[in-house]
Amino acid sequence: MEKKLQAFINEYREKVSKIEREKHKAYFDAAVTGRKEFYDRYARLEIKQTRFLSDSGSYRFLEALQAGDAVEDPLLKRQAWVLSLIYKAHQVPDNIQEEIIQLETRVAHKFSLFRAEVGGRRLTDNKVEEILETSQNSTEVEAAWKASKMVGGLVEKDVRKLVALRNRAANMLGYPNHHYMTLQLSEQDPETVNALFDQLDGLTEKVFQSAKDRLDRFLSKKFDIAISALRPWHYQDRFFQEAPKITKLDLDRWYAGQDLAHLTEKYFASIGMPLDDLIRNSDLYEKPGKNQHAFCIHIDRYGDVRVLCNIRSNRRWMNTMLHEFGHAAYEKYYDDGLPFVLREPAHIFSTEAVAMFFGRMASDPLWMKAMGIIDAEEAGKSIAVSRDIMQLEQLVFSRWAQVMYRFEHSMYANPEQDLNRLWWSLAERYQGLTPPDDISYPHWASKIHLATAPCYYHNYLLGELLASQFYAHIDGMLPACSTGCGYVDNPDIGRYFKEKVFAPGARFHWSEMIRRATGSQLDPGFYARLFTSP
Repeated sequence: MEKKLQAFINEYREKVSKIEREKHKAYFDAAVTGRKEFYDRYARLEIKQTRFLSDSGSYRFLEALQAGDAVEDPLLKRQAWVLSLIYKAHQVPDNIQEEIIQLETRVAHKFSLFRAEVGGRRLTDNKVEEILETSQNSTEVEAAWKASKMVGGLVEKDVRKLVALRNRAANMLGYPNHHYMTLQLSEQDPETVNALFDQLDGLTEKVFQSAKDRLDRFLSKKFDIAISALRPWHYQDRFFQEAPKITKLDLDRWYAGQDLAHLTEKYFASIGMPLDDLIRNSDLYEKPGKNQHAFCIHIDRYGDVRVLCNIRSNRRWMNTMLHEFGHAAYEKYYDDGLPFVLREPAHIFSTEAVAMFFGRMASDPLWMKAMGIIDAEEAGKSIAVSRDIMQLEQLVFSRWAQVMYRFEHSMYANPEQDLNRLWWSLAERYQGLTPPDDISYPHWASKIHLATAPCYYHNYLLGELLASQFYAHIDGMLPACSTGCGYVDNPDIGRYFKEKVFAPGARFHWSEMIRRATGSQLDPGFYARLFTSP
C-alpha cells in the first residue's frame, strides 16, 4: 500500500507541479499588468487543476488510507492526509467549480482596473489613503472614501453569486456552509475558532473603547466637528483597519527618501536569510492597471517566490515590505528534502504570523536605529510613543478582524439576509463606528478578500497571536533581543525560523509545529500581555 501511495504521490507531483507553475505565473503577470489575457489564462489553468483534483477514484483511494494502519511511514501518512483534504474540497461537479473560478477571476480583474474618481480625477488607493490621512476637510475625506467604495457596486452581484455557489458546493460535501467547510478542510475546528474570537473580544473590548474615545477626541478636534458627527471616512483608513495617526511622532518622516527595497534586502541578509534573488524577481512599484494591493506568491514550490507591492516611502509600506518578504522567506527556506506535497506553510496563519513578526519591526525605533535610519538619541525619545502607537494599531486591527470574521461567518450561514445592514451593525458593535446615513450601498463588497480570499481573514488575527508567541519565545531564548534591537545583525534569528518554522513546511499539523517551535500550544495570553494592558 505504501508503494501504491508513493506512486500516486509521484503522479500528483508531476501533473500538479506543471499546472501550478504556469497558473501562478499567469496570476502574477495578470496582477502586474491588469491585462485580461493573463486573467483568462490563469482561469483556464485553475480549471485544469480543479478537474484533475476532482477525480473521485483518487479521492476514494486517499479516504481508504485514513482507516487502519495501511500506511505506517509518518511522512507518507501526512502526505496522504493533506492530499485527502485537497481532493475532498474538489469533489463537486466541474461546472460549479469552473463557474466559481470564472467569477473569482472576473472580480479580481475588476478590482485590478478600478480607480476611485473624485472631481474628474482618477485616484490610486495610495492617493485615497493619503487624502484620508492628511486632509482636515470633512467634505474632501467623505468624497474620497465614498469614491473608493464604488467598486463594491461593480462586484456585488458577482460576490453574492460566489457565496451561493460556494455554499452549494459545501452542501454537496456534507457541510452546512462554505465558511464551516473552509475551516474544517484547513485543519481548524470552527467551534474552537469561534470561542477564541469571543475570548479576544472580551480581552480587547474595554481597552479598545478607551483608545477609541481618545481617537474620537483627536478626530473631533482635527475636523472641528462634534464627536457625534464622526463617520467612517474620518478615521484615516477606508475600513478603519489601521489606526489613525494621533501622536506628534511622525514615523513616516523617517522613511521619506529611503529605499525600502534596499532596507528589506539589507535586513533579511543581516539575520542570515538573504532574499536578494527574490527581491529582483518581484514587482514593487505602482503601474497603470496593476493590482493595488500586496501579496507574495510561490510560483513553483522550489524557490521561485515573488512579491507584488506598490511602494511609497512611508512606514506603512516598510511594514508591508517586511511582511510580504517574511512570507517569501518562509517559502524560500523549506528543507531541501521536503516532499512536494508538504512544501507549504504549516498553516495559512503560521505564514501570516511570520510576516507579522517582521512587519512589526517597521514601527520599532530600536530597529530603525540598528538599521541606520535614525540615531540613538531620536530612538531613545521615541520608544514609549512608538509602543503606544503599536498597541493602538493592534487594538484597531483586532476589532476590524472581528468584523470580517463575523461578517463572513454570518453571510455564509444566511446569505439572504440584509448584508448591508449586517456589515454596519458589526462595524458599530466591534469598531464603534457610526454608520453612514445611507447604508443601502454594498460597502462590504469593496473588501477584495470577500471575493478572492474567502474565509481567510481570521487567520490574520491568529497570526498576530502566534507572532506575539514567537517574540516571547525568542526573547527568552536570545536575551540580546529583549535588551536592545538584537533582531538586527543576528543570524540566530534567521537560524531559529529556518530550522524550527520554515524547514518543516507542512510536515506537522500546525499545532505540533507551534509546540515544537515555541514549547507550548497557541496561547492568546502572549498577545494580551503585549497589547491589552490599559
